Amino acid sequence: ALTFTGGAASAQSETGSLLDEIQARGVLRVGTTGDYYPMTFREVGEEEFIGHQIDAAREMAKDLGVEVEFVTTDWKTMITGIQAGRYDIAMSGTSMSLSRAKVVGMSIPWGINGFVPIILKQNADKFTSWDDLNSPDVTAGVTLGTTMEDYIRAELPNAQVRSVESPGNGWQEVLAGRSDYTVTTLVEASGLQERYDQIQMIFPDQARSNLPMAFLVPIDDQIWLNYVNNWVFLKLTAGYFDELNETWGVVLKE
Repeated sequence: ALTFTGGAASAQSETGSLLDEIQARGVLRVGTTGDYYPMTFREVGEEEFIGHQIDAAREMAKDLGVEVEFVTTDWKTMITGIQAGRYDIAMSGTSMSLSRAKVVGMSIPWGINGFVPIILKQNADKFTSWDDLNSPDVTAGVTLGTTMEDYIRAELPNAQVRSVESPGNGWQEVLAGRSDYTVTTLVEASGLQERYDQIQMIFPDQARSNLPMAFLVPIDDQIWLNYVNNWVFLKLTAGYFDELNETWGVVLKE
């Protein structure tokens, strides 16, 4: 039976799962940040979301036989948005972590991300290995409070660090010539070097850390999580994500 509460439709089924509710509602609600090129973003002056994760969301909705509705969220409130029922799934290029596993359900990974340095293309001959980055002669730009800042301070402790507050970020310091390099993810680095001719990632075949990329769902809805897991597995097997990565220039770890 379909019940209406406060103008919003929800499905009352034997399972009580979002899988039933989404199909009854006819809409898949997707939380996305719109600020992570090429995963999810909006062109200047445009309202419509585009990107790798946006295409994946549209594909999932098509396979469910429903429409898709994008709900704007941000990184700080992405999980609380799921917990509050603002959307059914978050698709924004998120990575898996044990801390997130305590509070939200995560799908099987659709790809493995990792950390790489990015530099100005004109400095490509300056660095031949990760060891060259761990030197007091070079400056690393970092955004305060990020996992990239933690990585640089822990793994490249000899480098000088130039910190910036969000919404500033480390790669902007590189682009402006105020830092020699920063460390970011393969996903962001591949997008940045596509968007800015001056930027180049280095050592992509030596990406550090393993960051599985996953979609986020409510922690207590195993039926919906099972569907999402099966969807990811079948799309991986069919080569859908390989094609999607190629379309958006996304580089991931092998």
